[in-house]
Amino acid sequence: MAVTRRLAAILAADVAGYSRLMGEDEEGTHDALKELRREVVDPKIDEHRGRIVKTTGDGLLVEFASVVDAVRCAVAIQRRMAERNTTIAVGRQIAFRIGINLGDVIIDEGDIYGDGVNVAARLEALAEPGGICVSRVVHEQVGHKLDVAFQDMGEQQVKNIARPVHVHRVAIAANEPAKPLPLPDKPSIAVLPFENMSGDPEQEYFADGMVEEIITALSRIRWLFVIARNSSFTYKGQAVD
Repeated sequence: MAVTRRLAAILAADVAGYSRLMGEDEEGTHDALKELRREVVDPKIDEHRGRIVKTTGDGLLVEFASVVDAVRCAVAIQRRMAERNTTIAVGRQIAFRIGINLGDVIIDEGDIYGDGVNVAARLEALAEPGGICVSRVVHEQVGHKLDVAFQDMGEQQVKNIARPVHVHRVAIAANEPAKPLPLPDKPSIAVLPFENMSGDPEQEYFADGMVEEIITALSRIRWLFVIARNSSFTYKGQAVD
């Protein structure tokens, strides 16, 4: 049987901290996520001509014929989510991580498979809550067509993908005037990425996971200002003084 393939822009999204949110308020989180899907996410996907391929409890996979539409849709969702979260207590906010890739996919009974889908999922895992990460080919295709800027995160080694993936982060608020960040009135701490010295590439994710757990634990200490993972990981693989 011939395999059906096509080129597609793939958007992968999931809720950051979903397990914690469900653990604290299972029914409330379920209802809030349903409301967000109904009022924000699904309408934006329809508006930008996307097709929801499948959903999980906390995430979804969406296919677009246009990579520009995919990025425009992701930006619209994240901006709307940020607006809604201004009225919600920090501990109860729902934030999506989004990854977008452009690649050749296999079509089977409405579902999509292949390396292009896997890369989108890995990009989503690299994004910070409320953020968007895209592959280099997405960045190249979008160019200056949208009112957003991109920040180069360099090549990232990601799970189950043999080659490194060149990642760009979408600066969602790049079109807004730059505002100086206030200096924190408490001690600041940054946890830099650990170096995997085992010789086993599979241990890279264990090392990164340890750093993320330390950052999360430190962020619970109210008298510390903890630098976000996305900022400290820009030093990954670099010998910087």
